[in-house]
Amino acid sequence: MKASVLDLRYKMNEVLKALDRREKVTLLYRGRVKGTIVPSCSKKGMTVEEHPFFGMNATEDSSVEQQMESLRRPRSDAV
Repeated sequence: MKASVLDLRYKMNEVLKALDRREKVTLLYRGRVKGTIVPSCSKKGMTVEEHPFFGMNATEDSSVEQQMESLRRPRSDAV
């Protein structure tokens, strides 16, 4: 999609819809290319079990939930 500075001002909704469709938007100023607006790449979220932290120690007997509970407990429990 090509959009002028005026399009950004008056038709921003259409520009945002183009970005939602994963289109690059070329920004024009007085008919000349000034830049490009690129849609952000969104990664699929990973679950806690898929995080590389878990499973680092192959001999670990505790589950992911037990490891998270030990990491999240308050400092007063450590005394």
